[in-house]
Amino acid sequence: MDLYDIAIIGGGPGGLFAAYYAGLRGMRVLILDSLPTLGGQLATLYPEKFIYDMPGFPKVLARDLAANMIEQAMQYEPTVRLEETVTGLCSDGEKVTLTTNKAVHHARVALITAGVGAFEPKTLDVPGVRELTGKGIEHYVNDKSVYDGKRVVVVGGGDSAIDWALNLAGNAAEVILVHRRDAFRAHEESVVACTRNPRITFKLFREVKEVHGVDRVEAVTLAHNRNLGEETIGCDAVLLFLGFSADLGPIKSWGLEISRNSVVVDEHMQTTIARVFAAGDVVWHEGKIKLIATGVGEAAIAVNFAKNTLDPKALVFPGHSSEINSPTRSVSVEI
Repeated sequence: MDLYDIAIIGGGPGGLFAAYYAGLRGMRVLILDSLPTLGGQLATLYPEKFIYDMPGFPKVLARDLAANMIEQAMQYEPTVRLEETVTGLCSDGEKVTLTTNKAVHHARVALITAGVGAFEPKTLDVPGVRELTGKGIEHYVNDKSVYDGKRVVVVGGGDSAIDWALNLAGNAAEVILVHRRDAFRAHEESVVACTRNPRITFKLFREVKEVHGVDRVEAVTLAHNRNLGEETIGCDAVLLFLGFSADLGPIKSWGLEISRNSVVVDEHMQTTIARVFAAGDVVWHEGKIKLIATGVGEAAIAVNFAKNTLDPKALVFPGHSSEINSPTRSVSVEI
């Protein structure tokens, strides 16, 4: 039986930093992720979006942040298994057994960093959307150069819609921002920047009634929700940023305490199952704030207490990274 020191469920920012920190502490690491690539939502949902609240970066593209975190995590050569969904987890008090859609893995401890769990983009139930999804209708942007010189309709009123309207304004010939209200759930500074950008046109109190096109999006009909009629405007793409429906999926069946659709942890990031820890957006505790910055901090806490669980003689806090093991430095060991 191949026994890892720690199995990390989820290869997003929290899982990647946990892998780095576990390697720093001399642990043998396994990363399991259901996606085909590491990086979580940073890499798959909004790689071209700027992140503004990561310490040390005034702003950083999500894909660049993901690439840096992947490089950091790979320093200690963890085993990575992609496109493996963990369907079952159980602990016998000495080890944790994880069953995936492809294999069974064993580890001395497990760390759940599954983000918001399984997520599906919210969409619109109007004519043309289902037929043209993937043909000009998208829920996220992988390559913004696709929209160079295009007329793009962005639908939504949250941070993703506002951020992408700003982000694409430098590529698209025109960005048309459609929102059903005149109030936005986005950062005020970003909304103001949108209003001042000459390439962004606001269509407020409007909702998409129909998307037109044969093989590609050609136009969209907007209905004014204050009974002021309809208008059809030509466009090349419709981007729907209406949020996501998140579900913990199989995690809910593992016997963990769940609250607010999240895994409950204590101050050590320990769950209610022995030798199973959790960190990041997947967890709930008093004072929880869902930021990448706090998630990676929780990952470090979880790894340190996991290390102490495996070796009670190991310090929970061994010192700063400059004072302990690094991939390029030899370490003497007393036997």
